[in-house]
Amino acid sequence: MKKFNFFIKFSLSRKLIIGFMIAIIVGTFILMLPVATTSDQGLNFITALFTVASAVCVTGLSVIDVSKELSTFGQTVLLIFIQLGGLGIMTFSSFIFMLIGKKITYEERELLKEERNVEDNGGIIGFLRKVILTVFTIEIVGAVFLTIGFLKEMPVKKAIYFGIFHSISSFCNAGFSLFSKGLEGYYSNFLINMTVAYLIIIGGIGFAVINSIIYSVRYKRNKLDLTSRVAVTVTTILTLIGMLFFFIFEYGNNGTIGNMPLGQKILASFFQSVTTRTAGFNTVPIGNLTEASTLMFCMLMFIGASPGSTGGGIKTTTMGVIIFYVVGVIRKKEKISIFNRRIGWEILNRAITILVLAIAYILTITLIILSIENLTFNQAIFEVVSAFGTVGLTLGVTPDLGMVSRLLIIITMFIGRLGPMTFALAFGGTNKIEKISFPKENIIVG
Repeated sequence: MKKFNFFIKFSLSRKLIIGFMIAIIVGTFILMLPVATTSDQGLNFITALFTVASAVCVTGLSVIDVSKELSTFGQTVLLIFIQLGGLGIMTFSSFIFMLIGKKITYEERELLKEERNVEDNGGIIGFLRKVILTVFTIEIVGAVFLTIGFLKEMPVKKAIYFGIFHSISSFCNAGFSLFSKGLEGYYSNFLINMTVAYLIIIGGIGFAVINSIIYSVRYKRNKLDLTSRVAVTVTTILTLIGMLFFFIFEYGNNGTIGNMPLGQKILASFFQSVTTRTAGFNTVPIGNLTEASTLMFCMLMFIGASPGSTGGGIKTTTMGVIIFYVVGVIRKKEKISIFNRRIGWEILNRAITILVLAIAYILTITLIILSIENLTFNQAIFEVVSAFGTVGLTLGVTPDLGMVSRLLIIITMFIGRLGPMTFALAFGGTNKIEKISFPKENIIVG
């Protein structure tokens, strides 16, 4: 009983972390079963742990070829944990409780609020219903379009199976594919490219933003809430910038889009710009990228998706707040304003904290991996940023990583999925009221 009480006293952040850890451990032991693989031996613990962690953290990095080494049962288990990770542990479990008629307690509502980045828990159950309905509707529609696209090359049952798998993997921004080379074989297929891209965008924009857009359209409101406006604006800008620079950097690269007709170059540039920020699918060989594109990909992966979404990274709104603040400082404004709305200093403090923690963590892990692996700086930091942004793109080094590096990448995916601030709050100190006010003194910076 004392141990149970000890758990009750945990902060919401710690409970959320424990929930994800339990899901990963359970999934690991299931995937270690011989029936989950195409061989009789099954996966070893570290390999299964890495694969399930990547699924729950909706990353897509893998040390095995899931299309060849996992059986249909194993792939189905993987898909379930991708959906679990995309929706969130508390969201998924609360949905099950609702189906069996169990009431959601206040504590569970608070955890749902923490997981979904909702400001209050008053309407969290109604919001949860909307999330579940929206997710399944979008995934079903996506599966239908993808099935149509796959029907040209495979039997009906296989096309339906592949359509469902890739629809869920796309919406959850997981990046797992049942093709050994990702979607490289479909670089010219407009239907599959656009379906996957829009599933990624919708999943990465965040449930709160989707709900805000639906509410705005339904009740004919002209304006979205501020979070939605910033998320949509930054997402659009990043997608267009990424598309433009990828097109420029890779235009003459025969290893990627150099030999494609102009229309296919544009399509591939759009797809990679969308998927790079959070999903990890690819229609071009990532290992053949120019160094300029590699650096740009790292920047896009670092920013990632929007809050309350299925993606990782520091989030579009975090970057938006910092950019608007910097612009305000340059213009010598005393207050932070975004779209004619004033932002409190506590929001800026949180955004800067997230940025600093993320940069410090990525550089530290990259340094450690460089010291123990025979990798170039580009390969190491690309792998770490991809894990932190829960993207799943790789320059081809993931299967060759040693055990220590794999464990570090697992931890990085975990932190990237839940957010560095969640971990900082979970293991940091409690709020303290400053009883002493020290004298003010300026310090020279810059």
